[in-house]
Amino acid sequence: MSSKVEKCDHASVGMFVWRDDHLLLIERKEFPFGFAPPAGHVDNHGSYEKAAENELKEEVGLRSVSLSLMIEGCKENICRRPGGTWHHWRIYRVEAQGNIQRSRTETRRAGWYSLEEIKSLSDKTVQYLNGGISNENWRMDPGIETVWYEWFRELKII
Repeated sequence: MSSKVEKCDHASVGMFVWRDDHLLLIERKEFPFGFAPPAGHVDNHGSYEKAAENELKEEVGLRSVSLSLMIEGCKENICRRPGGTWHHWRIYRVEAQGNIQRSRTETRRAGWYSLEEIKSLSDKTVQYLNGGISNENWRMDPGIETVWYEWFRELKII
């Protein structure tokens, strides 16, 4: 991976991996801070599906066995890349194999979260969006990343 920051391609994937009623979430180490399913830009992966497979492997060390598209659409959300103010998302339900081996460069932690834990993290996001949590405190102890809060609501996960 080069140190040059790539311009945003506005095309992103997200992967929902469930095990025993728990969803795989990562806590991002870099902006945008928060908990989120594994996700990433399509970039030069060739397709949304290939990007999903590659990002899952890169971020959490899991191998995709099957992908099924759950939802797609555009959301305003800022990323750290130049021009990254919105993304066209494709979100997949993924059957995956392997054990979590998180990316030390991209994630603070990765694990399986119950719906109750996701709701609690989402409540923290609402508090942040309403100005009740400072940016510094959010960075140190975030809730659900704001774009994922929107997707979780749309998908009726919370």
